[in-house]
Amino acid sequence: MTSPLLDLPGAVAGNGIDGPVAAHYGSLYGEQRLLDTGEGFVDLSHRDVFRVTGPDRLTWLHSLTTQHLEALAPKQWIGALVLSPQGHVEHAFVGVDDGESFTAHTEPGAAAALVAWLDRMRFMMRVEVTDVTAELAVTWRPSSAPSATDPGWYDAYELVPRDQLTTYADAAGPAAGTWAFEALRIARGEPRFGLDTDERTIPNEAGWIGPSVHLEKGCYRGQETVARVHTLGRPPRRLTLLHLDGSENRLPAVGSDITVAGEAGGKVIGRVGTSARHHELGPIALALLKRNVDVAATLEVDGLVAAQEVVVDPEVGLHVRPRR
Repeated sequence: MTSPLLDLPGAVAGNGIDGPVAAHYGSLYGEQRLLDTGEGFVDLSHRDVFRVTGPDRLTWLHSLTTQHLEALAPKQWIGALVLSPQGHVEHAFVGVDDGESFTAHTEPGAAAALVAWLDRMRFMMRVEVTDVTAELAVTWRPSSAPSATDPGWYDAYELVPRDQLTTYADAAGPAAGTWAFEALRIARGEPRFGLDTDERTIPNEAGWIGPSVHLEKGCYRGQETVARVHTLGRPPRRLTLLHLDGSENRLPAVGSDITVAGEAGGKVIGRVGTSARHHELGPIALALLKRNVDVAATLEVDGLVAAQEVVVDPEVGLHVRPRR
């Protein structure tokens, strides 16, 4: 859905799946600094929204997802995943319960498949699942988050009646675009489902243990893979923050192959995800790399040289491995 806020002064539409909202309003770095100080808001109204109602909603979602939801307090935002039986991430969402219903948002275009899957899993539970994208819009306002240390700043998300989005903007402004939002997200090392991940991604690789995966909640589909990698092994790949060479005025394309710079043969050791220009760090990107790639190695992606900053520790499994 194209946002009415594209009519705001200076608004420039994004591209790709972020095309329906503003990429910026004329000042990329100024908008980043604005959000960094806890001011302003971001229009994310192109994201899909779904709602789960019924007295069994939290117990039911608790049994299906990676997150501990059965005792979720009202108004607490939280992330959760749905995994395949092999532990691969199939769906990711961030939601909040108001005491009567659980409402969550996911990537643009992703709600239909998720709602259909959830609907098939209802069985005898007293729940109803509805796609409410046409009714509710997502925004992100850092002033509503209690602290910058909250996982993903999830509490900074807000749900606004779609027909009141313009009125909301008048009260919450000034507006910042998705380019500013994405730059801060990437700098936090927070992956975006489907862009920084692929069909083989398991939560351990993407830094989702903690923010979206609760390790002591009991059984759920795909749990065995998550537990095995966490306690006994090492993630096959690791999410990494790349600091890109800024001498060229461009960013790498999503999905571009990554190699070790100067290494003969150009063996592919990973793929790049989202990228952005950060107001302090310069050009940055997230990437999934093979676990055994030297963390000090200089890399090359789409013709650009890049240094690494660890997000997911390649030896994370060793830190929790039981000792005899």
